[in-house]
Order: sequence, then structure tokens, then C-alpha cells
Amino acid sequence: MAVALGVVGFGIMGERLLRAALAHDPDVIRPVAVWDPSPAAAARLAEIAPGLPMLESPAAVIAACDALYIASPPSSHLEHAGAAFAAGRAAFLEKPLAADLAAARAFVEAAEASGARAAVNFPMASSPAVAQLRAWREGLGAPRALTIRAEFATWPRGWQHAAAGWLAKRAEGGFTREVLSHFLFLTRRQLGKLVLLERAAAFPAGDGAETAVRARLIAGDTPVLLSGQVGGTDRDESNEWRLEAESGSIRLRDWSLAEKLDPDGTFRPSPDALPNEKMRPMVLRDQLTKLAALTKGEPQDLATLREALEVQEVVEAILGA
Repeated sequence: MAVALGVVGFGIMGERLLRAALAHDPDVIRPVAVWDPSPAAAARLAEIAPGLPMLESPAAVIAACDALYIASPPSSHLEHAGAAFAAGRAAFLEKPLAADLAAARAFVEAAEASGARAAVNFPMASSPAVAQLRAWREGLGAPRALTIRAEFATWPRGWQHAAAGWLAKRAEGGFTREVLSHFLFLTRRQLGKLVLLERAAAFPAGDGAETAVRARLIAGDTPVLLSGQVGGTDRDESNEWRLEAESGSIRLRDWSLAEKLDPDGTFRPSPDALPNEKMRPMVLRDQLTKLAALTKGEPQDLATLREALEVQEVVEAILGA
């Protein structure tokens, strides 16, 4: 039987996952209801999926679904996830887990103790580009150093204007939580536990999100240098995860381009490399397949609550929170 999917929070991420669910095999997962307090969100839903109801409350969506996708602002994540667990539903959360780190820690401990079915939407868990990096690593020997870099023309990015009310603020937003967290998750999966050694962050006057960060970490036994800044590029964004190993170097560039260093010093993309706008629907499809498996109690490799908490702890430490 197909897993019934409910969505709480119909901004950019809620819409992306809903579109992926609408395109998915209806025998695997089927969207059944959405909730968002915005009239504009209701209008968009009516255009995208006529007949799919915008229900009156999160509780109504939880009652209608088997698995709840939580794409609301971070301060509401734990409330919605807790309500889903209480109703016996699975929960698929956006990151960060919460706006309050202590609350996130307590939530994860309780969820693990109760055996709640939960995962966090770090799409690199289903990325073909990441799978390619993993395959290349087998022939490269021991890792020696990792560099993570992200640059933005502005923050929030242009396509995030509808969520700028919280993404632009220090309390819940910023590119370290929204973007660099993905690469820290990738690092944790590829290289091992993260330990922060040094950090620095720059903030504007007032309550605005960070404009620059730098950090030095260890992942397993591998030294990591991380940096991010607003204003470092005239593109909407630019990012790179570059691993140097005994017998060569590989990188993930601009989210989805797996590349390997040739002997001539040129990074060459994987033959099946795709730009992120083309790869994203494939990745979200596979995330949803795994969410269906999670909901049914079957094996899958989505990001766990514990992994997301470990990433959030490092992110908040980098920000000095």
C-alpha cells in the first residue's frame, strides 16, 4: 500500500518535495494533504495540484497521513514532529532540527528512546554525485585534507525571497545552517565524526545572519578547512567540497557535479554529471522512496536525527551560538 504523505510548510522546500511526490510512483508514495497559514501558499497549491486539500491545521494533516514532511521554519519543527510521533506517524524534517540546540538534543534523545520513525532531509544521502565520489575514493588511498567553500552574491539567495523573514536573521537563518550544513553532513558520512578546532564568524549590526565564517575541523583523522561568505561571487552561489587523498583529488562542485583531478591538473566531471536543477528531482525522488521505506519500517539510509544533531552542534559552534 502506498504511503500517504502530508506536508506542513508550503514554501520553496515544501513545493519541491510535493512536486517530486506528485511525479512519484503512486503505488509507493502519495501526497494527501498540505498545511500552510499563507493565503499565497494556498493559491500556489491550487495551481500545482488541483484537488489536493490545504487543510485547516497541522493536526488535520497529521491525521490524514502516514508520513509528515516538516518544511516550516526551524522554530516549529519539533512541535510538528512531536505531534506526528504522538499520532504514530513517521516524520521527515528539514534542517536544522530546531532553533534551540538544547531542545534539539532533548528531542533526539526522546525520539531514539521511543523508537520513533524519523529522518532529516539531507539530500546528499541520495545524490548520484556523492555515490560517484564514494566510488572514486576506493582507488585514491587515505584522505589527506578536505576543503569546503561556499560563496553567495547575496543572502538569502534570490529565489528565497519569500522566506527572507527568517532566513536573513541570526536566530534561525544564515548560510551556515542552510548550506554549509549539507557539506558537513557529507563530510560526516564520508570521513567520520566532526570535531571543531577553531572558528570565526562575522555578523552585521543588528540581528542579521552571518556574512562570513571560517573554521578548522577534524573529520575522523582528516583535517578540514571550511569557509563561507556573502559577496564573494557575482553568481547566485558557488560551492565546492574538495578532498585530497594519497593518490589524487576529487570534488563536488555546485551541489551536483562530481569531478576528479586528471594528471594534467584539470578537474574532469563524471560522464553522467548533471547540473543541480536537473539532478534535484532525481535526488528528491529517491529521498521519497527511502521515506516510504522508513515509514514501513524497512531499511534505508536517510540522514538520522543523530546525524542531523551532530551537524547542528558543529554549525552552532561555528556561529558562536
